[in-house]
Amino acid sequence: MTAAPILFDYLPIERILDAFSKAPGNEINRGKLSSPESSAALAANTFGLFLDRPQDLPPIPGVADDSWPPSCVAIERCVRFPWSGGLHPWLDAYVETQTSIIGIESKRYEPFREKPAGSFSKAYLRRVWGDQMGPFERMRDRIAAGEARFERLDAAQLVKHAFGLRTEAQRRRKPATLVYLYAEPKAWPDGRPIAPAATATHAAEARAFASDVQGAEVAFVTCTYGTFLDALGTSPLDDVRAHAARIEATFLPGPPRA
Repeated sequence: MTAAPILFDYLPIERILDAFSKAPGNEINRGKLSSPESSAALAANTFGLFLDRPQDLPPIPGVADDSWPPSCVAIERCVRFPWSGGLHPWLDAYVETQTSIIGIESKRYEPFREKPAGSFSKAYLRRVWGDQMGPFERMRDRIAAGEARFERLDAAQLVKHAFGLRTEAQRRRKPATLVYLYAEPKAWPDGRPIAPAATATHAAEARAFASDVQGAEVAFVTCTYGTFLDALGTSPLDDVRAHAARIEATFLPGPPRA
């Protein structure tokens, strides 16, 4: 198995490629991992540094966890629903500490492409989510009825990820947080600008979604890559700070940077 060129050479490349080989989507063979627009490459490079050294991952801004540092960092992690068969959510990254689990859904250019309207099969209506996931269930119902419309945010995917993460939290007997980690690029790789209004709309929709699902069993946190890279940049470790700088220079995820 050969490494995709866009993976940094100091990362545990075989572990990264092995994780992608087990996930649906065929990212490697379809060339998606090495695409200049690849969202998967951004997440894999960012979190790949910590696969073998989870204790060096700085706290994720907005995530409440008093037991940091993590004991596990993984990429392309499946969090299964409480039934067999069918499709189950795959998280771009997964972090576990002594007291909690954190699922990360990463976005780069996806909010600025055309996206289909969100939908849910009848399976999502099953009464298997406990009595504290009401905010996500109400969001599910509003999306299905066309009452909650999102131009840039894939809200249906976030609801599904929250349900999968809730099931994993029950298995692990730990509270869970879903982090929506997104880039704010100023332009496409070919130089075409991304309209500031589109970036602003996406950020506003993410904030509105967070407000609407507040209080659910699975906490929901939004964080930009700029903010997260700032956190990596405060690490006492030289190579972690250098890693943050290389992520920024390579993927141009956008502001902020302190």
